[in-house]
Amino acid sequence: MELTLPLLQEKLKAWKGCPLHETANAVLGEGNAHAKVLFIGEAPGEQENRLGRPFVGPAGKFLDELLGSIGLRREDVYISNVVKYRPPANRDPTDEEKAQCMPWLQLEIALIKPKVIVPLGRHALGHFFPKLSISVAHGTPQKLTDEVTVFPIYHPAAALHNGNLRQSLFDDFKALDNFLQSTTPPTP
Repeated sequence: MELTLPLLQEKLKAWKGCPLHETANAVLGEGNAHAKVLFIGEAPGEQENRLGRPFVGPAGKFLDELLGSIGLRREDVYISNVVKYRPPANRDPTDEEKAQCMPWLQLEIALIKPKVIVPLGRHALGHFFPKLSISVAHGTPQKLTDEVTVFPIYHPAAALHNGNLRQSLFDDFKALDNFLQSTTPPTP
């Protein structure tokens, strides 16, 4: 049987390998299964846990606005999180929780085969470049492999807590758009 995103979703719902499953609902990514761009956040929040969908709360609304600022919609990209369950009281996920959920993210990446991975914030960036700081790397493409580029950007929630980051996010999305335009072959 071939592994598909819907099958992966069903398997995650039945998985009991992370203690967070006892207090939260599983939230796998969603979007275009053939997306060139994959956005990865930290973990589901309250709204995401309730609805079982990534980035549907206030940070998700801002992410939609940021996507729209460069002519993209959720249907054009794939959106997921490192951790697949909401940590209690919306705390940061632990290293152990990230490690327990990482196989699910790796499967999503393998199925989607994105050309650009956009880690939103330090937790997502840390998986790809553990020693790289989001405050230094944001808005700058980082080569992961010959086929895949990592393009770190602050998490949209950061701008909700610190309004000074709002313009940085718009600037980083513009830089992402410029990068995508420069790597996309022209349509004949």
